[in-house]
Amino acid sequence: MFILLVALLLGAVMAIALVSIRYLFSEHIAKRFYRIFALADLTFIVIILGGWWLRAFVPQWFVSFFGNVASVFLTAQLICGVLVICALIARFFYRKFHKPTKFDPARRKMLAHGIIYPFLSLAMSLYGNRIEKNYDVENFYDVTIKNLPPELENFRIAQISDLHLGAYFSLERLESLLQRIADAKPDILAITGDIFDDVGMNPAAIKIVDAFTDKFKHGIYYIHGNHEHFRGIRAIEAGLAQTKIHWLINRSENVTSKLFIVGVDYPSRAPVTSTADKERENLFIAARRNFMDKALENVPDDAIKILLAHHPEFIDDGAERNCSLTLTGHTHGSQFGIFGIPLFPVFKYTRGVVKIGDSFGYVHVGNGSWFPFRLGCPPEIAYFTLKAK
Repeated sequence: MFILLVALLLGAVMAIALVSIRYLFSEHIAKRFYRIFALADLTFIVIILGGWWLRAFVPQWFVSFFGNVASVFLTAQLICGVLVICALIARFFYRKFHKPTKFDPARRKMLAHGIIYPFLSLAMSLYGNRIEKNYDVENFYDVTIKNLPPELENFRIAQISDLHLGAYFSLERLESLLQRIADAKPDILAITGDIFDDVGMNPAAIKIVDAFTDKFKHGIYYIHGNHEHFRGIRAIEAGLAQTKIHWLINRSENVTSKLFIVGVDYPSRAPVTSTADKERENLFIAARRNFMDKALENVPDDAIKILLAHHPEFIDDGAERNCSLTLTGHTHGSQFGIFGIPLFPVFKYTRGVVKIGDSFGYVHVGNGSWFPFRLGCPPEIAYFTLKAK
């Protein structure tokens, strides 16, 4: 299914690019570009799909190099196609209401200043690949809680998620990110999964994270994402067992006073995105309830509970179980956004704050990438400060 979705997406990008060419260049030049882009796109698609099947044999340096080149080339075409569609819509309404004077029929199909579109698209694509995806922004939120003990006033939690260590997120960047957060001196660092995503890098990554545990007053708390289950979960857990990292797999820990950090695993039956498959949805709901029951087993009813989960639909479970704050990830915020709104909201909760009654939920946009590109959705460090209500 994943391969089919990727193939369909790449095919759609190719189609959009080829259609947009006719509106940017004269007929003679457009024919040449059709051949060039069709051949290039087909080559990229074959390499991407073939590389997925043979990924165990593809060296890391090639994944990084080719992935970045392919990302720039394909997203530039997608952006160009979107710009052309917007321009055509604007031109349609302009002509409809302004009735422009007659002009050369041979140029009727072409957009004015067509050469600007591919250059602007390339610039935006390079920005998304080389700048925005590597620039972590800081976002701050106050979480108001009823009956918050005075000693927990201004208690601060930092969250990172979905680093996806590997070709597009190095160990050096991980260490730099952790140091930046440690310098801000939050009380706790929460890592909500999909960090240990490379079998070769995972042991070193675990050691780096462990080295920072003492730089946070109450340590580092971590839960698995789906990708940890793909990358040798037993080896990861064996490594974590030798560290001071608090890894919570369907259990809780009392941090201080009445504050409990509750962590749940990623259900193996969880749908990747929202699903209309009722049977699978019911299995997912049952798995979530089971995990929550285990995690909350020894937590007092009147405790202040902070839930860490990878899948964002656990926000519903957090609200149902009176968790004051639920921190999730998984979605990457769709990696495309405009004015803070995700352009591909294929999850029930895709990005940002979710308020359900007195419960505060958050979907982190991630620090890494599915593919090396972000636009209007920069990676983030999220900070949450507890406040008495």
